[in-house]
Amino acid sequence: MNLLLLHPDQRLDGDRWRLDPRQASHVRQVLGLAVGDHCRAGLLNGGLGTGRIESIENNEIEISFKVDSQPPAPLPLNLLLALPRPKMLKRLLIDGASLGIKRIVLINAWKVDKSYWRTPNLKADLLREKLLLGLEQAGDTVLPELVMAPRFRPFVEDDLDAWAGPGPRFLAHPGDYPALPHDLDGPATLAIGPEGGWTPFEVEMLEARGFQAHRFGTRILRVETALPALVGALMRLP
Repeated sequence: MNLLLLHPDQRLDGDRWRLDPRQASHVRQVLGLAVGDHCRAGLLNGGLGTGRIESIENNEIEISFKVDSQPPAPLPLNLLLALPRPKMLKRLLIDGASLGIKRIVLINAWKVDKSYWRTPNLKADLLREKLLLGLEQAGDTVLPELVMAPRFRPFVEDDLDAWAGPGPRFLAHPGDYPALPHDLDGPATLAIGPEGGWTPFEVEMLEARGFQAHRFGTRILRVETALPALVGALMRLP
């Protein structure tokens, strides 16, 4: 945890805030802070600042906090991601939020196991928790927008254009395609398929919506490896 990410319901009054149990445990056991010490903090969907430990009583910690700077710039990349295995999804959401991706769609694909859509890990509060962990890791405060698209074709035909917006659209797909561009600094959309890959039909539908297929080396990568590698190669990170 590189940032105490404060939620509006933690405010007591004025500049006074109460840490939740997980944050309090981190302050005591990991940071080893005492009354009067300072730490980096931020307000969810707001600014960054410095927190000062005002009181520690039993398991409750209160801090004072004022905003003095803005969160880091978002990465101008939309991510269209075929729903991965539940355990992998947790890590991918943390990584995506840490990288600064602010718009993510989890979409179905032919090679996505249908049981993935029935897992308890898709509960909204659990997905939000992983995104928050990513923000804490990166020192960011702006929660990404996460959309679920359990039906591939309706989303691609009806919603994809409006969601993706302007900018080039890239489809990561093995084959005899041009190499992936590097160091983009403008808005773009990246589509990453399941570990079994997109089907020809899915590739055709995405290409009809402006996506261009690109290869990324000759190795077959797990999605959890491919995401940071693709983002790091494609985008100029802020």
